[in-house]
Amino acid sequence: MIQFKEIELADREWVKPLLAISDFRGTEYCFTSLYMWSSIYHTRIAKLDEMVLIRSTDEQYAYYLYPAGKIDLPKAVELMMEDARNLGKKFAFNSLTESNKEEIEKTFPQQFEFTPTRNNFDYIYHREALATLSGKKYQPKRNFISRFKELPNWSYESISHTDIEKCQKQLEECYRMNEKWCRMNACSHNASKNQECCAVRKVLRDFIALELEGGILKMGEEVIAYTIGEPLSSDTYIVHIEKAFANIKGAYPMINQSFVLDRTEQFSYINREDDAGDEGLRKAKLSYNPAFLIEKYFAIPK
Repeated sequence: MIQFKEIELADREWVKPLLAISDFRGTEYCFTSLYMWSSIYHTRIAKLDEMVLIRSTDEQYAYYLYPAGKIDLPKAVELMMEDARNLGKKFAFNSLTESNKEEIEKTFPQQFEFTPTRNNFDYIYHREALATLSGKKYQPKRNFISRFKELPNWSYESISHTDIEKCQKQLEECYRMNEKWCRMNACSHNASKNQECCAVRKVLRDFIALELEGGILKMGEEVIAYTIGEPLSSDTYIVHIEKAFANIKGAYPMINQSFVLDRTEQFSYINREDDAGDEGLRKAKLSYNPAFLIEKYFAIPK
């Protein structure tokens, strides 16, 4: 029987090494992603031998990710199915990649039904493309950045936990900017935006303990945009949060490019996560011309 538990900061010490063994590029295999959204998706984790098992639930299903670490798939699936039965819920896999799907079909032939979940597809970009924005397809982004650079008294700063005092001051500024952004975007009247706001507050609060990296754009002394990310796998960097005031033209592409140039030089790819089915966000993410999308599947026993 598996003992699933709530995700705590202290779990980072044993979870990250197991995630690193699998070296997956998906958002779900980043400890920060699991931690920041855990209360919203009722995410729980468990250690089984040298695997980390990850579960979320709703009223009907217990959803499990493909295991990470030194994987014994038959053993993990047997115990996850037992766990779902003990909860009185239907068993399902969630966010399976194409390679996960192939391995499950190989191990359990004809036993699962797979459905693609487009809203969960991760957007993966060539780091060099986001850093240089070269070529005709990025001309609109370069134009916005050029217009932004004409604005007076702007500056970019790194957020690094190596200078604790400065970092804490910057995080307080980001927190104030985030609260203002939420008021401007009526987050309190939109369930998904309100959930996101809660997750962002959690990341800002625990930024140092999570060893995250960030960048901010300022206009004078006011933060007008910020972003937060970290290394995800051996070749991929993940951006968890990117906020800017939409009324300041060029702020979004400027913080995007500035942070990529500042923090991601040793990586080949940037994961900018999914669009959650939001049409505006989907359009924005496609406008940056992803190298590919990580396709993901929902799966239930036949």
